[in-house]
Amino acid sequence: MRVLLVFLFSIFCFQSFGQDRITGSNFVTRSEVIAQNGMVATSHPLATQIGLDILKKGGSAIDAAISANAALGLMEPTGSGIGGDLFAIVWDAKTQKLYGLNASGRSPKSLTLKYFKENNYKKIPSHGPLPVSVPGCVDGWFELHNKFGKLSMEAILQPAINYANEGFPITELIGYYLERSVPNLGAKFPNVIDTYNVNGETPKKGMIFKNPYLANTYSKIAKEGRDAFYKGDIAKTISKFIKEQGGFLSYKDLANHKSEWVNPVSVNYRGYDVWELPPNGQGIAALQMLNIIEKYDFSKIKYGSAEHIHIVTEAKKLAFEDRAKYYADMDFAQVPVEELLSKEYAAERKELIKKRAGIYSAGEISKGETVYLTAADKEGNMISLIQSNYRGMGSGMVPPKLGFMLQDRGELFNLEEGYFNTYEPEKRPFHTIIPAFIT
Repeated sequence: MRVLLVFLFSIFCFQSFGQDRITGSNFVTRSEVIAQNGMVATSHPLATQIGLDILKKGGSAIDAAISANAALGLMEPTGSGIGGDLFAIVWDAKTQKLYGLNASGRSPKSLTLKYFKENNYKKIPSHGPLPVSVPGCVDGWFELHNKFGKLSMEAILQPAINYANEGFPITELIGYYLERSVPNLGAKFPNVIDTYNVNGETPKKGMIFKNPYLANTYSKIAKEGRDAFYKGDIAKTISKFIKEQGGFLSYKDLANHKSEWVNPVSVNYRGYDVWELPPNGQGIAALQMLNIIEKYDFSKIKYGSAEHIHIVTEAKKLAFEDRAKYYADMDFAQVPVEELLSKEYAAERKELIKKRAGIYSAGEISKGETVYLTAADKEGNMISLIQSNYRGMGSGMVPPKLGFMLQDRGELFNLEEGYFNTYEPEKRPFHTIIPAFIT
């Protein structure tokens, strides 16, 4: 089987080792990378180099991805970090099989829909303690490492620990996002300024940023394993802080967390199998869109034309109506994935697209900021990994002296009864971040 990694988002730093070639007059928009021993692509050059160094030390593509993700949580805290969730699809060269990991966390057990109704909430707030769900990233790292890792977690996390202690220069884009987030969140919530400021000011392009708190947290995780985060002092600090802020995430919520290995799902688009993870993420929306637009002959429709844009936009609108109605934690709802991805259903939905923009409802079926990275090793193992806090930096909740912000993914629950994604205790919220693969 021929396997192609899908590189999402617009700009990546590619690095490879062995015999390689990069071609194209515009590297950002048109490039070819061929490598003999491995390849890494992330949104930050230092994180990419860290991943490549892990490959050179004999690590697997999965080791490289974890190491790079840890670095991004330090270097791009405006989009990622161990306070958030993680999803991944792995191609295992040995078994010639794809594996999917859902490392998203659940809502607090003690927080109920009744609480929101009694306090007159129409939606879950964007910031503060109420949108905080269990952060699944660290458990995701260890699930990936236990199944596909080669090097020790100490070796994998050490580069990020070193940069956290010694510092690194802030890039222009991250400086811009920090300026938009840190002063605002720091004026409302404790520990934000203490964690993310440099000598009393928000980090800007070229400034050297250190995060010794995060270095200490990473060191504990590296030495003591995932339980250091979910059952040790880190968990106790998180739960105590959230309770002090008026929230509900508890030590027991963290201690009970576990990731889930899932089977990726796919549709065939013009001869290629495109793979995503099933809900609670929105990956199947991309597959639904592909099924719909496959019905059109694009050899007769100019790319970028009004007709082309109209078709793709209407397909997205159709898929997103189903997304709003059906996508949710499949432990709580019988999401009709097979029916949603069927070619017959796509043909029915396609017939709704007319010459003018339409207004649609979901079909009737019976029964933020983010970081993305990929890596491949010389054995042919590959990983497509995406990780996020949601809404940029997250909830504004920074537990004292831990070096990271907790996610606000719980904001995406619905507070109206009767929906698949209606809030319930210990439920995974609807997710917008998706990895992908093509075979």
